[in-house]
Order: sequence, then structure tokens, then C-alpha cells
Amino acid sequence: MIKTTDKPGSIRELVLYFLRLGLLGFGGPVALVGQMERELVTERGWLTKDEMREVIAVCQSLPGPLAIQVGIFIAYLRGGLWGAWAGGWGFILPNFLIVAALGALYVHFGALQPVMAIFYGVSPVVIALILHSCYRLAKLGMEDWLQWSIAAACFLVTVMLQSEVALLFIAAGTLGALYYGTLWRRPPTTTALLVAVPVVPIAHGTLLGKLLLFFLKAGALTFGSGLVIVPFLQQGVVQEHGWLGQREFLIAVAIGMISPGPVVITATFVGYLVAGFWGAAAATVGIFLPSFILVLVAAPILKRHRANRNVQGFVKGAYAAAIGTILGACVLLGRIAIGDWLTILIGLASLGILCRWKVSNPLLMVSAAAVGLVAFPLLRPAWVMVH
Repeated sequence: MIKTTDKPGSIRELVLYFLRLGLLGFGGPVALVGQMERELVTERGWLTKDEMREVIAVCQSLPGPLAIQVGIFIAYLRGGLWGAWAGGWGFILPNFLIVAALGALYVHFGALQPVMAIFYGVSPVVIALILHSCYRLAKLGMEDWLQWSIAAACFLVTVMLQSEVALLFIAAGTLGALYYGTLWRRPPTTTALLVAVPVVPIAHGTLLGKLLLFFLKAGALTFGSGLVIVPFLQQGVVQEHGWLGQREFLIAVAIGMISPGPVVITATFVGYLVAGFWGAAAATVGIFLPSFILVLVAAPILKRHRANRNVQGFVKGAYAAAIGTILGACVLLGRIAIGDWLTILIGLASLGILCRWKVSNPLLMVSAAAVGLVAFPLLRPAWVMVH
């Protein structure tokens, strides 16, 4: 059993560590979790290998971005309730400041040709990064025909409806509980764990209130990886509310993927474009608050019931739905990111590099941005302006 510590100065130690991780941690959820395991298990001895594996397994079973939840859980075990809040927001703060600053720069300079040229080159890389991450997630958690069938069905629904359907996750999880668990075979003695995330009543009429409520819902439904937020946000931000255009949304995803820390920091950029600094703050609080609630309330319960077959089945089904919706989002976003021979070439080359070598996301993005700066004035692709 892991015990929280009461060491003097442990909260300060947690804040300093997670501030550094939030500032310098690149590479997405898998890389960030690997870095925490290397530094906190091998170098600092905060947890044992078995304890770290249990933390990761519990967080993988919860909706929400994996890296931030692992960080919050470790901070909770190390410093208790206040340690979890301090360490978790320490992890988020550098990302928030960086992405809010990038949002301000984009608002002032986004219409300039050099900026358009940069994202002309970078946009296909975003598609390659999502596809590669989805491939890694599929290798990690896709096990049999039912999961692949669920993923295929969710992919088709997402593409045909041109939006992500949140109910797919619940339906897929229920199907998983029926097939893998005991619900199909006999009357249930226990059921799959469902956690309701409390939402504070907010004035629905204000833009900040709408942003906060929307991202609270998004933060509670990013099941399987922070990348699941991509199709969810595309439906809400672009189609339902009309806050951003398709190309602006793709730029927001790119910012989230090249900045340090969790990919869902995309929400900060979206919030800034919609309502300035306070919009960025509302979106950031909304997207991350469910993670704190789930880890502090649901994780200890899930830790006790994780071996339950119905819980495992629900997680398997929802995980497969996440894979399908991410792939569907790739198709929808690919129509915006890829429109000529050069963007096709950049996307394929990026995917090949990611599959063959370990290369950092920022380095790949910088290289593609350089290509865009050179090629955009020469090719002058009209389709970029259309979107």
C-alpha cells in the first residue's frame, strides 16, 4: 500500500519538480509518463516500480489526459490532498503561460503571410503526429476483434456525421462490460464504475461561462488519451458554437502538440482566441478540473475495484471507441491540412520519420515550418486561404 508522506517541504519539492516537468517535458503522454517513471522511481526513489505501474494502470482506467493524471496521483501519494493540488497546477502553469502567450501572438500576427506559411508546413505534421500516437495507443490497448469492431464503427460514425458523438464512449464501454465482464453471463453483483463529475452552476449566458462548461465536459470525456479531445473539440468549437474556423482549430491542435506538457493544453489556445486571457483561463480550468476530481475521488475507489471484470470491460470498450474517433478526426482534419502535393509529401515523410526514428515533436515541427516558409511564397496555395 502506498502511503502519502508528511515530510516538511514536500509540497515545495513537488511544486518545483512539476514546474520543471511542465516547462521542459515534451513528447506527449507516453514520453511524459516515461520521464516521470525514470526520474521519480530510478533517480529520486519517490515510488517503487510496482507502485508506479499501479499508478499508471489506475490512471489509464480513468477518462482524462494520462500524463496530468499520473502527475496528480503521484503528487497526492507524496504530499496528500494539498500536494496533489499544488503539484498538479504546478505541472499545468508553465504550459498555460506559454500557450496563452502564443495565443496573443497569433491574435496580433496570425493574418501575416509568414505565419500562414509556417502553419502550411506544420499542419500535415499534426496529422502525422496524431496518426502515429494513435498507432502507439492501438498497440498498447487493442487486443481482439470486438475492440477493433468498436473502433471501426466509431470511425465510420465520426466521419459520416463529421463530428464526435460522446454517447459512443458510453455505448462502447457498456458493450465492453457485457462482453468481457460478467453482465452477459449472469445478473451483475457489481457494475462498471461510472463517476459523475460535479459541475458548479455558472451563468450560461456569459461567454466565459459557456467556455468553462464546455471544457469541463471535454475534460471529463477525453478517454484513452488527451488526443481524444481533438474530435470532441472540433465538434463543439467549430461546428456547434462556431467559435473558430477549421484552420484556426487545426493551428490550436498544432500549438498543443508542440508545446511542453499535456496535449489538452490546446484548450488554452482556443480559449484565448475566443475570449482573450480570461477565456484562456476559463478553458484551462475547465479542461483540467475533472482530472483533479477524478484522481482524488475516483482513483482510490477504482484502485480497489480495478480487478473487477465489468470495470475492465468498460475500459476496454471505451478505449476502442477512443481509437476510432481519433482516426475519424484525422480524416476530417486531413481535409483541411492536406490540399496539394507538397502537404501530402510532408505528411507522409513525417509519418515515416516518426515510425522509423525517435524524433522530438518540436524538431519535426520546426523543420516543416522551414519548408512552409520557403514553399508558400512560391506555390501560393489558394486552398489555404479558403479554410
